[in-house]
Amino acid sequence: MELAGKRFAVIGGAGFIGSHVTDQLLQAGAREIVVFDDLRRGRLANLADASRDKRVRFVQGSITDRDKVFTVIAGVDGVFLLAALWLDECDRDPRTAWEVNVLGTWNVVEACRSFGRPRIVFSSSASVYGDAVELPITEDHPFTNRTVYGATKIAGEQMLWSAASSWAQPYAALRYMNVYGPRMDDRGAYVSVIIRVLERLSRGKAPIVYGDGTQTFDFVHVSDVARANILAMTADFHADAVNVGSGRGTSVNDLVARLAQLCGSSAAPIYEPELTQLVKRRVGDTRKATALMAFDSRVSLERGLTDFVNWWRTDGSRASGRE
Repeated sequence: MELAGKRFAVIGGAGFIGSHVTDQLLQAGAREIVVFDDLRRGRLANLADASRDKRVRFVQGSITDRDKVFTVIAGVDGVFLLAALWLDECDRDPRTAWEVNVLGTWNVVEACRSFGRPRIVFSSSASVYGDAVELPITEDHPFTNRTVYGATKIAGEQMLWSAASSWAQPYAALRYMNVYGPRMDDRGAYVSVIIRVLERLSRGKAPIVYGDGTQTFDFVHVSDVARANILAMTADFHADAVNVGSGRGTSVNDLVARLAQLCGSSAAPIYEPELTQLVKRRVGDTRKATALMAFDSRVSLERGLTDFVNWWRTDGSRASGRE
């Protein structure tokens, strides 16, 4: 699918990743973009630049509102489905997690079926895999997830697979690794360490590391993730799931050291017992994404963290209400 001259719905488009997808759709020449968001986690400030473009129309609402979802999707050529409660929210309120992440996803799938089956790019998660049995994680890795959040993402993928099999609904499910970058808030379970460290360093305090710091994750910059969404919409495969990451593992110790260096701090981290039972190893194999949609990670961790620290110093604390 060519993006130029087409209409798209970005559901969850005022959020961290969704707002970057909106920006890149504008750059690609989309004719109209309907941003649909309940502002539970999204912020209008994330759309400050995009909203100045007359091609962008914002509609406030939840994906649990079937009628609004149908109104937003009517007449679009493609749908980016990013709206969801995150891991910590799902743990606190599992019932709402199922209502939003599962029933809400079904509302989108049902609406697409009613309006000509526009392609869906679904934001899934590497959480479906749970802790890694082997690294790097391929798409054939077993689903060993133990969280409500991961279960809702598995349900979403299965829902899309059944729709593809039953009425030829085209879709791409993107299993994100650990996404970071400008507009990120501090509620992502696996990336909030970046903000926590910066908060401590900005006050002249030593960063705190929970556990021994050997936990290893695949940190991927939000601009790469947004580009993966664009590539998934234009790709010609009918129905499949792919990993989206950098393909490189970084330990928490290494991450903290890099942030301290960027902030000009020599403070040694303080190690404390782990507070949660989060996974300890997650590095994605991205060869399938390269083969199916020519995706590659272009932002190095060094460049991405520098970018993020600069954003944090100028806009981040204010945008997140932490001045």
